[in-house]
Amino acid sequence: MLPLEGITVVSLEQAIAAPFATRQLADLGARVIKVERPRTGDFARHYDETVRGMCSHFVWTNRSKESLTLDLKHDEAKRIMNLLLDGADIFVQNLAPGAAERLGLGAKSLSAHYHRLIVCDISGYGSSGPYRDKKAYDLLAQCETGLVSVTGTPETPCKVGISVADIAAGMYAYTGILTALYQREKTGQGAAFEVSLFDALGEWMSYPAYFTAYGGAQPARTGASHASIGPYGPFPTGDGKEVNLAVQNDHEWAAFCEMVLDRPDLIADPRFDTNSKRVAERHDLYEIIREEFGGWTAGEIVERLDRAAIANARMNSVEEFCEHPQLDARDRWREVGSPVGPIRMLLPPVAISGAEPRMDPVPGLGEHTEQILRSLGYDDARLERLRAEQAI
Repeated sequence: MLPLEGITVVSLEQAIAAPFATRQLADLGARVIKVERPRTGDFARHYDETVRGMCSHFVWTNRSKESLTLDLKHDEAKRIMNLLLDGADIFVQNLAPGAAERLGLGAKSLSAHYHRLIVCDISGYGSSGPYRDKKAYDLLAQCETGLVSVTGTPETPCKVGISVADIAAGMYAYTGILTALYQREKTGQGAAFEVSLFDALGEWMSYPAYFTAYGGAQPARTGASHASIGPYGPFPTGDGKEVNLAVQNDHEWAAFCEMVLDRPDLIADPRFDTNSKRVAERHDLYEIIREEFGGWTAGEIVERLDRAAIANARMNSVEEFCEHPQLDARDRWREVGSPVGPIRMLLPPVAISGAEPRMDPVPGLGEHTEQILRSLGYDDARLERLRAEQAI
């Protein structure tokens, strides 16, 4: 039995943050009813068509859910939502700012009516402040929190290559929901809370924020290298490849000089004998490392680094990651159903002993509408009327 079996989630979700949060709940056994717009659905269904005609973002965040199409502005929608919430434990929404309140689904009114319901609102900037009504997508949150300003090369700022603001908000929503469920077990009362992309990513920006506030300048953009630890980052090898390495302390520095570079003379070199000096003299140090590495292959360098217990990694492509031997050795892949056939997907990272995570199919748009509405008491005639009125 999975930990969240018997828990029902109703979610007015779109894009990434909220769907990613509720997928974590589905992985643990919760029933997730995803309410989508009739005919078009969650707009993330249409970002791309790379997974056999389905969107890679949607496939990633929506397995194991039930899709119910419903026009929330239709006269019948309020009754249907009330029936759904009567049997729900959790309500999640990340509609446009103010939309949930206009639909009568704001946290305050829901908490007053459904005393055990856990309500999670996900937004761009939160429910107050001058940015309250601004839309915020992942890149925009990365820009506003300063993440883009510290990411990239000295010449070019860059966004992070994954939806890091959405993921941060989704994970804080997920952990907040689990915390509220635990609290409800003790008090019998539900709870309402909000998570914003800005606040979630702002928490992750705390290191550069404190570095800047107390250091007088923000961390420099250093590409794949580290702004405050050295040597740390990618180095070219003699066979045209790259090896990344990380020297974290003076003990590792000594091992690196002696066992990897064959340069014990560098250990006490006054230019490099502390981490701060190694960062300050990065240019000269990295030239030395590149010169030494130029005489060896990537495999030889990795072997030396492993022998010296220095953390290292090859610069893999995404394709190489997908074929990574560690994934195969640990049996991390599963086949998941979808409207376009089976899709290979990774297991979630948390494995509970004796419980295989739930990995049910990715739903087609409105695939479960009739089944859900029949369970709420709708007969053929009422279903046909709702279809004719394009309410579902």
